[in-house]
Amino acid sequence: MNHKVLMCGNDAMSEAAVRAGCRFYFGYPITPQNEVTAYMSWRMPEVGGTFIQAESEIAAVNMVFGAAAVGARAMTSSSSPGISLKQEGISYLCGCELPAVIANVVRGGPGLGSIGPSQADYFQATRGGGHGDYRTITLAPSTLQELVDLTYLSFDLADKYRNPVLILSDGLLGQMMEPAVLPEMMDGKLPPKPWALTGARNRPPNVVRSLYLDVDALEQLNIKLGHKFREMEQQEVRFEEFNVTDAVLPPRPAGLSRGRHAPAADLILVAYGSVARICRSAVRRLRQAGQRVGLFRPITVWPFPYEPLATAAEKAKALLAVEMSMGQMIEDVKLAVGRRRPIRFFGRVGGCVMTVEEVVQEAKKVLEETE
Repeated sequence: MNHKVLMCGNDAMSEAAVRAGCRFYFGYPITPQNEVTAYMSWRMPEVGGTFIQAESEIAAVNMVFGAAAVGARAMTSSSSPGISLKQEGISYLCGCELPAVIANVVRGGPGLGSIGPSQADYFQATRGGGHGDYRTITLAPSTLQELVDLTYLSFDLADKYRNPVLILSDGLLGQMMEPAVLPEMMDGKLPPKPWALTGARNRPPNVVRSLYLDVDALEQLNIKLGHKFREMEQQEVRFEEFNVTDAVLPPRPAGLSRGRHAPAADLILVAYGSVARICRSAVRRLRQAGQRVGLFRPITVWPFPYEPLATAAEKAKALLAVEMSMGQMIEDVKLAVGRRRPIRFFGRVGGCVMTVEEVVQEAKKVLEETE
């Protein structure tokens, strides 16, 4: 029987990567993700893998490129400024159609900023981040269990699409401790990778490149990648709704014989990652006070769940985007909903984390505006 293990988020993510078959980890220290590097420094040798503390973030992502090119499951991680340095390499990975997993334990910015948690890397994570037309599936876990599960999934998605996958964590989720059930160790059999550079003694040579001096050939590559990204948009959208639509809630412990009816939300909070945890508590408190409030949580922030959010908003009077930023995800909320509903914003920045009470008060203000 699987049992829960108490771990910090960075350690849990690292162990999930190991159990997903990651055997090459390359990183460089930066707070608040240093536990990942420390954990992998002893865990990789235990499973016959390779750990290298590179001389820089740029070196680390290019080592990932090398391991991915020969068909291995490889990973790197960093926090905001370090992820910026990796962007050229991530673009090369996409251009060469190489699978890899990159984790960003986001910290406050811009610049060197702070070591506090933040969500200010949303634009970078969901708009490609580097040069050229490319996308990365971006998974935004909200709990340690989800961080474990999505890390494990990220390696499968990377192999499925031959594309980097980004795990968007933050300093809060990476440092907090929470129990989680760890997945079983994979059996070691990776999916076939006939494109990998494994020697051409018994087959024609493979070529991995992103340099195309023939502009027509490069256009065809971009068109091919575009088809792949559209498939991701069709197949990989993930989200969660909490008290958004009409529902029957379980009876209270006092012993009601039937479940309680929870009417559809007049106000929908939209939040992802660790902020969604705060918003979930705010929704519970507001519901207890008789306020019709729900939570819509994107799990893939790219591809963003535009259609599900638009559908959820049909019965609402307004939406409130809650972020640890100056307002970035709210642009996707506006793209989903348009001008059909008022959309408001509440955020904390610089490494500051909003409280449940702050979210409750902001929600009440919006509800008053819509009455």
